[in-house]
Amino acid sequence: MRKRILIVDPDQFDRAILRKILGGEYELAEATSGEECLLRMRDFGPDLVLLDTMMPGIDGYEVCRQIKQAPHGDLTLVALVSGRASTTERLRGYEAGADDFIVKPFDHGELAARVKILFRLRRTLTGLARANAEIEVYTNELEQLVQERTAEVVETRDVTVFALAKLAESRDPETGKHLERMRCYSRILAQELADQQLLPDEVNEEFVRHLYMASPLHDIGKVGIPDVILLKPGLLSAREFEIMRRHTRIGAEALEEAAAHTRSGGFLSIAATVARSHHERYDGTGYPDGLSGSDIPIGARIVALADVYDALTSVRVYKAAYDPEVARAMIEAEEGKYFDPMVVAAFRTRYDQFLQVCRKSGSAKEALLNV
Repeated sequence: MRKRILIVDPDQFDRAILRKILGGEYELAEATSGEECLLRMRDFGPDLVLLDTMMPGIDGYEVCRQIKQAPHGDLTLVALVSGRASTTERLRGYEAGADDFIVKPFDHGELAARVKILFRLRRTLTGLARANAEIEVYTNELEQLVQERTAEVVETRDVTVFALAKLAESRDPETGKHLERMRCYSRILAQELADQQLLPDEVNEEFVRHLYMASPLHDIGKVGIPDVILLKPGLLSAREFEIMRRHTRIGAEALEEAAAHTRSGGFLSIAATVARSHHERYDGTGYPDGLSGSDIPIGARIVALADVYDALTSVRVYKAAYDPEVARAMIEAEEGKYFDPMVVAAFRTRYDQFLQVCRKSGSAKEALLNV
């Protein structure tokens, strides 16, 4: 298929010269004004427009600008043709988007050579556009693949972590949906703190996601507690309780070591702090380190409330489930003592969501782990 050139010039003599120079090699069409040129662009679809600058109506500079601004205009070559060769005229043409500026009268050999050069340029531009389109398709496919694979990895990681937590939980015969509810409560509280921007350097959307994944591991250290103590139905002796307390350190150390072996272990680091400190109390009377106030990691402060609320509203071998409103009052009564006032405030604000999680899973009807 021969390349197409649209000759746009009000002068019949100049059009005839261009036909003589180019007619043997290219498919030609003609227009005598800027308006006619724009119409012919649609039906003829030229590869190159030889466009006179001086025309009645729309001049060549404006026509060139409109051609270049049209869809795929960058692939349509425009060579402005003028009897004026000043630097000002040339710069004006190039600013309008022209690919070349040809001065009358024509040198036949030079004109033919410049047209060939322009078509070499167009071939390069077309190849570049095709390559860019292929790269864009490939990039989109690659991004989609990366997203799918990332989603699979994240899902697999989350399932694995949760299965590990359930494995630890299964050592106690009083199993249920404790972990599912507790992680939901933790996320609700963390999201409220993030939305209020109370701790912007610590609690953000990434923290909310990580805490949701990490919170089920809070009692993972119980795998290191002997069954005779973990499964004891009655009260623990002072010595036995001291051994039970070790689950916080056991879990934290295991999770810290796991986090040290991965470059994407942000949630494992949070899990380690939660495992160690979720039995700390805001007033400093908790364990294992006797931390108080803001020295207790925020993730642990959140999980502490979530864990206790679920225990209060759940059936245990040693007690019936408390009514959710009673459990709420008990939580609020410990504000500033057991629990961080900021976390209690978040609990108060999002209490309706706690009720939805509690009632949906029927926690008051199920037997669950000890706190």
